[in-house]
Amino acid sequence: MSEEATAGADIGPLDIKRVMAALPHRYPMLLVDRVEELVPDQRIAAIKAVSMNEEFFQGHFPGRPIMPGVLQVEALAQAAGVLAVESLGLAGSGKLVYFMSIDGVKFRKPVEPGVLLRLEVEFIQKRTRVCKFAGRAMLNGEVATECEFTAMIADPPSA
Repeated sequence: MSEEATAGADIGPLDIKRVMAALPHRYPMLLVDRVEELVPDQRIAAIKAVSMNEEFFQGHFPGRPIMPGVLQVEALAQAAGVLAVESLGLAGSGKLVYFMSIDGVKFRKPVEPGVLLRLEVEFIQKRTRVCKFAGRAMLNGEVATECEFTAMIADPPSA
């Protein structure tokens, strides 16, 4: 991640209440537990505490629990959602951040229960409604998962 932050521009840490104000996700799909650093219009560093109590570990895999790769990418996307919503001043607005594409995903290390998965995401491109991001999920300073993805900011579907 780039280290070009302007002094005093950082936001954080953000607790779970602030994360939940930015994202519509709730248990069991909320995959961001806290934000350690957020530099609006640039980057975010968030944490997912991976616990053995996660429902998916019951079947993925018995005897060798590993966090599914799609959920690692989802956690990165949720961190990107917090970054986008906070950068655009949309927290609490009800706006949703939808995946449009996921590119170049690489899974480098298995993510097992009992770890803190650090989610690092930065803007590659930002427009009013469409943003492109680069993300890395880190384990003890090593890349576990990396990808680029594009998302659209939109109103929730009408009931």
